[in-house]
Amino acid sequence: MLSAALRELYTRVPFGVRLGTDAMAAACARAGNPERAFASVHIAGTNGKGSVSALTEAAARASGLRTGLYTSPHLARFAERVRISGEVIDDDALAEALTAALRFGPDLTFFEVATLASFLAFRRAGVELAVLEVGLGGRHDATNVVGPPSLRLTAITRIALDHTDRLGADLPSIAREKAGIAKAGVPLVVGPVPPEVRAAIAEVALARGALPVWTEDEPADDEPAGARDAPDETYPARNERLARRVCRALGLDAGSVQLGFDRARWPGRFEWLETPDGPWLFDAAHNPDGAQALTASIARDLAGNGSEPSVAPRGWPPGATLRERPLALVFGALADKDFAATLAILAPLTPRRFYAEPRSRAAAPPAALAALAGGQAMGTPADALCAARAAVGLRGVVLVCGSVSLVGEARALLLGEAMDPPVGM
Repeated sequence: MLSAALRELYTRVPFGVRLGTDAMAAACARAGNPERAFASVHIAGTNGKGSVSALTEAAARASGLRTGLYTSPHLARFAERVRISGEVIDDDALAEALTAALRFGPDLTFFEVATLASFLAFRRAGVELAVLEVGLGGRHDATNVVGPPSLRLTAITRIALDHTDRLGADLPSIAREKAGIAKAGVPLVVGPVPPEVRAAIAEVALARGALPVWTEDEPADDEPAGARDAPDETYPARNERLARRVCRALGLDAGSVQLGFDRARWPGRFEWLETPDGPWLFDAAHNPDGAQALTASIARDLAGNGSEPSVAPRGWPPGATLRERPLALVFGALADKDFAATLAILAPLTPRRFYAEPRSRAAAPPAALAALAGGQAMGTPADALCAARAAVGLRGVVLVCGSVSLVGEARALLLGEAMDPPVGM
């Protein structure tokens, strides 16, 4: 049943991305407005929105709430996009939700059907609080059909240049699109942003009747000592700091928030994985902002002298570190991304660079990447993984980053997981 529903869903991929919520709102109405059946948190941002969503959901679950989490795109299996009480939705429930969404939305796109299916699944499962990650932008995204009174809070993580053909050519323009998730009477929590971005978000939010909560202006009395605004603060720490503000605005108690954060895992995002072949580091840094954040976090891990104990980032096993280990890079990108600027940031990390083509739409040719930054163009991701591991040995670390579909395929290969076709929406 699930395979038939997925086959039908994937016939919608050629429709691409539709900007606007009219068709989505109409389909939700035909389905009895499932998006109103649970409280929701709506999170946008260029980078970090998936991590903040995952942390928020984990904290809400630790507080005793029955939770839903909707994210995109998937790493390996489509089902990863819909999680209930911390678990990937089971095949029967997903098949039921997709079949119904396809029926209620015969004219919907791939992402719109996926979004409606998540709403239906959450309603059927009796979810109390759903955390919804925006797909693209905010104002015109399919998830933006949620609203008061069920919408409890909105948030924006970071703003950077990405999808400039659809969202605008400068940061204020992109910020205005993402601020389009603001709703009257609903708090809007915003991560640290430059002054011109702050002004753009404030303009939209205030016009819509939402009062922005600027995280850098708020006291951090529920944060661990020394966690605030350190110059070399890693981007996972920044995401955690914003998620903590979101949870406080939701009224979650600090103890449950900390417990949830300690248990939270977000695969493919600064993720350390140990295998018999050696350690791997995965990160879906696919644009310059993500690459800057990744390299800053790596620099933080490498800082200090070798006698200092390693303090592993959240989710890494104790003692995991890049210090005094050879490093190799496996990178791949889509052709419509700023892969030249991204690779220029990543290339100085190591001279051992291997390029592979993501199993997705229009990928940047590995030979073109090698011509830009030096290194070796490989035939497949599996070839690149093997070559990179051979270059650093069992003790070295292979960093796999770039396209989400490349990271997902690499993880699936190493873990022996099944894969659905990747879709970058």
